[in-house]
Amino acid sequence: MLYGGICFITDSRFTQYAVEETVRMVLDAGIKWVQYREKYLTRKEIYYQAERLRRITEEYRAILIINDYADIALSVDADGVHLGQEDLPLYEGRKVMGPRIIGISTHNMDEAKRAEYGSADYIGYGPIYPTATKEDADIPKGTAGLQVITDNVNIPVVAIGGIKLESLEEIFKAGAAAVAVASAILRAEDPHNKAREFVKIIERLKNEKKV
Repeated sequence: MLYGGICFITDSRFTQYAVEETVRMVLDAGIKWVQYREKYLTRKEIYYQAERLRRITEEYRAILIINDYADIALSVDADGVHLGQEDLPLYEGRKVMGPRIIGISTHNMDEAKRAEYGSADYIGYGPIYPTATKEDADIPKGTAGLQVITDNVNIPVVAIGGIKLESLEEIFKAGAAAVAVASAILRAEDPHNKAREFVKIIERLKNEKKV
Protein backbone atom coordinates (compact mmCIF):
# COMPACT_ATOMS: atom_id res chain seq x y z
CA MET A 1 0.00 0.00 0.00
CA LEU A 2 1.35 3.41 -0.99
CA TYR A 3 1.52 6.23 1.60
CA GLY A 4 -1.37 4.90 3.68
CA GLY A 5 -3.47 3.92 0.68
CA ILE A 6 -5.24 7.23 0.10
CA CYS A 7 -4.31 10.56 -1.46
CA PHE A 8 -6.54 13.58 -0.89
CA ILE A 9 -6.68 15.94 -3.88
CA THR A 10 -7.59 19.56 -3.30
CA ASP A 11 -10.03 21.48 -5.50
CA SER A 12 -11.46 24.70 -4.10
CA ARG A 13 -14.37 24.65 -6.58
CA PHE A 14 -16.08 21.82 -4.74
CA THR A 15 -16.00 22.83 -1.09
CA GLN A 16 -17.34 25.57 1.15
CA TYR A 17 -14.14 25.54 3.18
CA ALA A 18 -10.77 27.15 2.53
CA VAL A 19 -8.20 24.75 1.08
CA GLU A 20 -6.03 25.04 4.16
CA GLU A 21 -8.97 24.25 6.44
CA THR A 22 -9.98 21.23 4.38
CA VAL A 23 -6.43 19.89 4.38
CA ARG A 24 -6.30 20.16 8.17
CA MET A 25 -9.61 18.28 8.37
CA VAL A 26 -8.39 15.35 6.30
CA LEU A 27 -5.03 15.20 8.05
CA ASP A 28 -6.80 15.17 11.42
CA ALA A 29 -8.84 12.26 10.04
CA GLY A 30 -5.71 10.22 9.40
CA ILE A 31 -4.90 10.85 5.74
CA LYS A 32 -1.13 11.12 5.23
CA TRP A 33 -0.87 12.21 1.61
CA VAL A 34 -2.12 15.44 0.00
CA GLN A 35 -1.95 16.40 -3.66
CA TYR A 36 -2.36 20.13 -4.15
CA ARG A 37 -4.29 20.60 -7.41
CA GLU A 38 -5.79 23.99 -8.22
CA LYS A 39 -6.31 24.54 -11.94
CA TYR A 40 -7.97 27.95 -11.78
CA LEU A 41 -5.52 30.05 -9.78
CA THR A 42 -2.54 32.09 -10.94
CA ARG A 43 0.93 30.64 -10.47
CA LYS A 44 1.56 33.26 -7.79
CA GLU A 45 -1.58 32.26 -5.89
CA ILE A 46 -0.62 28.60 -6.25
CA TYR A 47 2.86 29.28 -4.89
CA TYR A 48 1.68 31.07 -1.74
CA GLN A 49 -1.05 28.53 -1.04
CA ALA A 50 1.37 25.65 -1.59
CA GLU A 51 3.77 27.30 0.84
CA ARG A 52 1.04 27.40 3.50
CA LEU A 53 0.11 23.78 2.83
CA ARG A 54 3.73 22.72 3.19
CA ARG A 55 3.78 24.14 6.70
CA ILE A 56 0.52 22.36 7.55
CA THR A 57 1.60 19.00 6.15
CA GLU A 58 4.91 19.24 7.99
CA GLU A 59 2.98 19.59 11.26
CA TYR A 60 1.31 16.24 10.52
CA ARG A 61 4.37 14.62 8.94
CA ALA A 62 2.30 14.13 5.82
CA ILE A 63 3.38 13.96 2.20
CA LEU A 64 2.69 16.96 -0.03
CA ILE A 65 2.67 16.59 -3.80
CA ILE A 66 2.24 19.64 -6.04
CA ASN A 67 0.26 19.21 -9.23
CA ASP A 68 1.85 20.32 -12.53
CA TYR A 69 4.58 22.66 -11.31
CA ALA A 70 7.99 21.16 -10.48
CA ASP A 71 9.48 24.59 -9.84
CA ILE A 72 6.85 25.42 -7.23
CA ALA A 73 7.25 21.97 -5.67
CA LEU A 74 10.95 22.64 -5.19
CA SER A 75 10.43 26.22 -4.02
CA VAL A 76 8.11 25.18 -1.18
CA ASP A 77 10.15 22.04 -0.38
CA ALA A 78 7.28 19.69 -1.24
CA ASP A 79 7.87 15.95 -1.29
CA GLY A 80 7.23 15.72 -5.01
CA VAL A 81 5.28 16.68 -8.10
CA HIS A 82 2.46 15.09 -10.07
CA LEU A 83 2.65 15.59 -13.84
CA GLY A 84 -0.02 15.20 -16.49
CA GLN A 85 0.53 14.07 -20.05
CA GLU A 86 0.67 17.70 -21.24
CA ASP A 87 3.03 18.88 -18.50
CA LEU A 88 6.81 18.81 -18.24
CA PRO A 89 8.16 15.52 -19.70
CA LEU A 90 9.08 12.95 -17.08
CA TYR A 91 12.78 12.91 -17.94
CA GLU A 92 12.95 16.70 -17.53
CA GLY A 93 10.93 16.47 -14.35
CA ARG A 94 13.47 14.02 -12.95
CA LYS A 95 16.31 16.43 -13.74
CA VAL A 96 14.52 19.11 -11.76
CA MET A 97 13.20 16.98 -8.89
CA GLY A 98 16.12 14.63 -8.37
CA PRO A 99 15.15 11.86 -5.93
CA ARG A 100 11.86 13.47 -4.89
CA ILE A 101 8.56 11.78 -5.74
CA ILE A 102 7.20 12.05 -9.27
CA GLY A 103 3.75 10.75 -10.13
CA ILE A 104 2.35 10.64 -13.66
CA SER A 105 -1.28 10.75 -14.80
CA THR A 106 -2.05 7.92 -17.23
CA HIS A 107 -5.12 6.79 -19.14
CA ASN A 108 -3.95 3.77 -21.13
CA MET A 109 -1.30 1.06 -21.22
CA ASP A 110 1.12 2.98 -23.43
CA GLU A 111 1.18 5.93 -21.06
CA ALA A 112 1.51 3.63 -18.05
CA LYS A 113 4.46 1.74 -19.54
CA ARG A 114 6.21 4.96 -20.59
CA ALA A 115 5.89 6.23 -17.03
CA GLU A 116 7.31 2.98 -15.70
CA TYR A 117 10.24 2.99 -18.12
CA GLY A 118 10.87 6.64 -17.30
CA SER A 119 11.25 5.80 -13.60
CA ALA A 120 8.12 7.47 -12.27
CA ASP A 121 7.55 6.63 -8.62
CA TYR A 122 3.87 5.88 -9.21
CA ILE A 123 1.15 6.40 -11.78
CA GLY A 124 -2.35 7.71 -11.39
CA TYR A 125 -4.71 5.71 -13.60
CA GLY A 126 -8.27 6.57 -14.48
CA PRO A 127 -10.87 7.70 -14.41
CA ILE A 128 -12.08 4.44 -12.91
CA TYR A 129 -15.64 5.77 -12.60
CA PRO A 130 -17.41 8.89 -13.91
CA THR A 131 -15.94 11.99 -12.28
CA ALA A 132 -17.09 15.56 -11.79
CA THR A 133 -13.73 17.12 -11.01
CA LYS A 134 -12.28 16.96 -14.55
CA GLU A 135 -14.25 18.42 -17.42
CA ASP A 136 -12.11 16.66 -20.05
CA ALA A 137 -12.02 13.25 -18.35
CA ASP A 138 -11.65 10.10 -20.45
CA ILE A 139 -14.24 7.35 -20.64
CA PRO A 140 -14.32 5.47 -17.30
CA LYS A 141 -12.01 2.44 -17.24
CA GLY A 142 -13.74 0.41 -14.52
CA THR A 143 -11.94 -2.03 -12.26
CA ALA A 144 -11.42 -4.44 -15.17
CA GLY A 145 -9.35 -1.79 -16.93
CA LEU A 146 -7.51 -1.08 -13.69
CA GLN A 147 -6.71 -4.77 -13.28
CA VAL A 148 -5.11 -4.91 -16.73
CA ILE A 149 -2.81 -2.04 -15.79
CA THR A 150 -1.82 -3.41 -12.38
CA ASP A 151 -1.10 -6.81 -13.93
CA ASN A 152 1.32 -5.29 -16.43
CA VAL A 153 3.02 -2.41 -14.63
CA ASN A 154 5.63 -2.87 -11.93
CA ILE A 155 5.29 0.46 -10.17
CA PRO A 156 2.47 1.47 -7.79
CA VAL A 157 -0.84 2.31 -9.46
CA VAL A 158 -3.12 4.89 -7.83
CA ALA A 159 -6.77 4.62 -8.88
CA ILE A 160 -8.47 7.95 -9.53
CA GLY A 161 -11.84 9.17 -10.73
CA GLY A 162 -15.20 8.91 -9.01
CA ILE A 163 -13.86 6.95 -6.03
CA LYS A 164 -16.48 6.33 -3.34
CA LEU A 165 -16.51 4.40 -0.08
CA GLU A 166 -18.47 1.50 -1.54
CA SER A 167 -15.96 1.00 -4.36
CA LEU A 168 -12.82 0.70 -2.24
CA GLU A 169 -12.79 -3.07 -1.84
CA GLU A 170 -13.10 -3.81 -5.56
CA ILE A 171 -10.47 -1.20 -6.40
CA PHE A 172 -7.91 -2.71 -4.06
CA LYS A 173 -8.82 -6.20 -5.24
CA ALA A 174 -7.91 -5.00 -8.73
CA GLY A 175 -4.38 -4.30 -7.52
CA ALA A 176 -4.37 -0.57 -6.78
CA ALA A 177 -1.68 0.58 -4.36
CA ALA A 178 -3.81 3.55 -3.31
CA VAL A 179 -6.82 5.64 -4.24
CA ALA A 180 -6.90 9.36 -5.01
CA VAL A 181 -10.05 11.05 -3.73
CA ALA A 182 -11.36 14.56 -4.32
CA SER A 183 -15.10 15.18 -4.68
CA ALA A 184 -16.31 12.42 -2.33
CA ILE A 185 -14.56 14.25 0.51
CA LEU A 186 -14.81 17.82 -0.75
CA ARG A 187 -18.57 17.69 -1.30
CA ALA A 188 -19.30 16.01 2.02
CA GLU A 189 -21.14 18.02 4.65
CA ASP A 190 -18.31 17.12 7.03
CA PRO A 191 -15.05 16.48 5.11
CA HIS A 192 -13.31 15.29 8.29
CA ASN A 193 -15.86 12.56 8.96
CA LYS A 194 -15.92 11.47 5.32
CA ALA A 195 -12.12 11.30 5.21
CA ARG A 196 -12.16 9.27 8.42
CA GLU A 197 -14.60 6.81 6.85
CA PHE A 198 -12.19 6.30 3.94
CA VAL A 199 -9.27 5.78 6.31
CA LYS A 200 -11.19 3.28 8.46
CA ILE A 201 -12.29 1.17 5.49
CA ILE A 202 -8.79 1.09 4.02
CA GLU A 203 -7.35 0.12 7.41
CA ARG A 204 -9.93 -2.66 7.70
CA LEU A 205 -9.14 -3.96 4.22
CA LYS A 206 -5.45 -3.90 5.07
CA ASN A 207 -6.02 -5.83 8.30
CA GLU A 208 -8.14 -8.36 6.40
CA LYS A 209 -5.28 -8.60 3.88
CA LYS A 210 -7.56 -7.52 1.06
CA VAL A 211 -5.13 -4.82 -0.02
